[in-house]
Amino acid sequence: MVGTHATMAIVGAGLAGAKAAETLRAEGFDGRVILLGEERDHPYERPPLSKGYLVGTSERSEVFVHDSAWYAAHDVELHLGQPVVSIDRAARELRLGGDGDVLGYDKLLLATGSAPRPLEVPGAGLGGVHYLRRLADSERLRATLQTLGRENGTLVIVGAGWIGLEVASAARGYGAEVTVVEPLSTPLQTALGPELGEFFARLHQDHGVKFHFGASVTEIEGRDGMVLAVHTSDGQEHPAHAVLVGIGAIPQTALAEQAGLELAPREEGGGIAVDAALRTSDPDVFAAGDVAGAFNPLFGRRLRVEHWANALNGGPAAAKSMLGQEVVYDRVPYFFSDQYDLGMEYSGFAAPGGYERVVIRGDAGKREFIAFWQSSDGHVVAGMNVNVWDVTDPIQALVRARTPVDPERLADPSVPLESLL
Repeated sequence: MVGTHATMAIVGAGLAGAKAAETLRAEGFDGRVILLGEERDHPYERPPLSKGYLVGTSERSEVFVHDSAWYAAHDVELHLGQPVVSIDRAARELRLGGDGDVLGYDKLLLATGSAPRPLEVPGAGLGGVHYLRRLADSERLRATLQTLGRENGTLVIVGAGWIGLEVASAARGYGAEVTVVEPLSTPLQTALGPELGEFFARLHQDHGVKFHFGASVTEIEGRDGMVLAVHTSDGQEHPAHAVLVGIGAIPQTALAEQAGLELAPREEGGGIAVDAALRTSDPDVFAAGDVAGAFNPLFGRRLRVEHWANALNGGPAAAKSMLGQEVVYDRVPYFFSDQYDLGMEYSGFAAPGGYERVVIRGDAGKREFIAFWQSSDGHVVAGMNVNVWDVTDPIQALVRARTPVDPERLADPSVPLESLL
């Protein structure tokens, strides 16, 4: 156990950072805990920003990890609106922006997250162009969607990933017209492959969303700061009153790079390189959440996971590792999405080219099924349940088992999933 006079510093006051602070106290650490956040809002969870909070079914107060009184009550020094600009690993010190204050640490956790990848085309700086990462982004976008719905306006979404599709669902719920521009041939092609990408294309088309596949955005046309149209690489013009850019995220590694910490290769997802205990190349510095490119023993490779569950579980795992406990962070990656009347959960990791077949159990036409991705040797590498509930545990157990499964039995709803282990 780390000494009671030690200082634990956490850079990044999102879900991973807040849960790490909570875990340090829950594990009995009574030294100094400092939580530093660039944003001025208390730590919050990001899924509601494209789901319940965006569509208006949840309140602002519901997005926060803890109530505002929790931090003082647990003696967590919360510094909001104070970015860390540099790390001196030799002196074990952090320098803050603004007033330039210096804070010492004994153990440091970097939970700096990721930032939206910018769209770099003419007109991308117009006032009607949105990104969705922060609470203020969600509030601004929600007001725009409400206006578009009232005025029969059109939202053009650049990128058919999870953020793009969830915003498309929200926009249609408000009554806005939606066009999605995607350079690949289906939505979610990188995440799910073309088989399930086609399924999500049909879902959104059935709700009135228009897709423009096989082209990229080359210009956003505007006048007086307002969006008028989006131009694509095949010469087409799409009328627009607002634009949402969802073309991926970039791990916020600048601090780690400045400090000389090892970074993960881009082909492995990038981020700060950490081992299975979430330690960086400096034994006193750890990383968790979106920014961490962590070696996962279950998959035998480094993964960088940009989803809620990774922050929820990675923050506590890193905190325990900071305390000197034995930690092996080998969780099955998990995420969920809500679009229209469809809810889904995905467990595992099926990289493009990393699976042989997709097996469907249930009725995809009725949108009640489980999809399994199998490797060439029959291992289940990922599973996604769509409007089928309480099956995450057996799906994750199949992924963990790393043993071949008969695809016919996998597809048969009468065969209990547990019997396939």
